[in-house]
Amino acid sequence: MKQVNRAGTPVDVAGAFPDVGQAAPALTLTNTDLADVTLADFAGKRKVLNIIPSVDTPTCATSTRRFNELASKMDNTVVLVVSADLPFAAKRFCGAEGLDNVETLSTFRHPEFHQAWGVDLCSGPMTGLCARAVVVVDENDKVIHSQLVDEIKDEPDYEAALKSLSPDVSA
Repeated sequence: MKQVNRAGTPVDVAGAFPDVGQAAPALTLTNTDLADVTLADFAGKRKVLNIIPSVDTPTCATSTRRFNELASKMDNTVVLVVSADLPFAAKRFCGAEGLDNVETLSTFRHPEFHQAWGVDLCSGPMTGLCARAVVVVDENDKVIHSQLVDEIKDEPDYEAALKSLSPDVSA
């Protein structure tokens, strides 16, 4: 079992976190229209999964804003912000912030995502939420970048995620 930290305190993370080079695990998540979506709904596109505990935390809000900004510079790429937030809350957050370059997806009906993608916080006060991670998947659903962020309150490495898409794009 892997561990990350929450304010320096170790937290257990269950599941198999995807490695670069492997096929992306299957996923079913719920969008803001309450429809279930899968990777097939984004076929032929590169996918940046910004996996977060909740948009209601400062770091998660910051990473969602940052990926929204960066997404406008990416060709053939969709940014998927994945959390356990209800679709209503995610939609409200993005609307209030004017974020229209990301798609928020919820695990609320699909807790199996946590284990399948290796982001299942299974100890400590955030049990049941996703660990902070970024996984970039190419057009063929192959993982080309993966980062399980060591400290939950830290932002992900945006530059590394973007470099996996194109060496010419920088954060």
